[in-house]
Amino acid sequence: MERKGRTRAEVDAVICWLTGYDEDGLRTQVENEVDYETFFAEAPQIHPDAEQIKGAVCGIRVEEIENPLMQKIRWLDKLVDELAKGKPLEKVLKRRA
Repeated sequence: MERKGRTRAEVDAVICWLTGYDEDGLRTQVENEVDYETFFAEAPQIHPDAEQIKGAVCGIRVEEIENPLMQKIRWLDKLVDELAKGKPLEKVLKRRA
C-alpha cells in the first residue's frame, strides 16, 4: 500500500471500520498471527453496512459469495483495493456509512 501512496494508518482504519477492532485489538491480532477465521470470529462487530459493499475482486462479485468467512475476507479485499486505486479514505468508508 505504501508504494501506492497509502499509509498503514489508512489500511488500519479500513480494517477497524469493517471489523470493529480498535487499534490495540488489531495490533494484538497481528502480533498473535491469527488466521482469517479467528480474526473475523473474534472481531468485536462486523460493521452493519458491510453488506452494502459491492463489486468484484479478482473477478468475483463480493455480494454473491455464499461462504460467510470468504465474503468477509473479500469485503476487506474490496475496501483495501479501493484505497490502492486512489480513492480517498473518507469516500471508501463514507459511501457505506
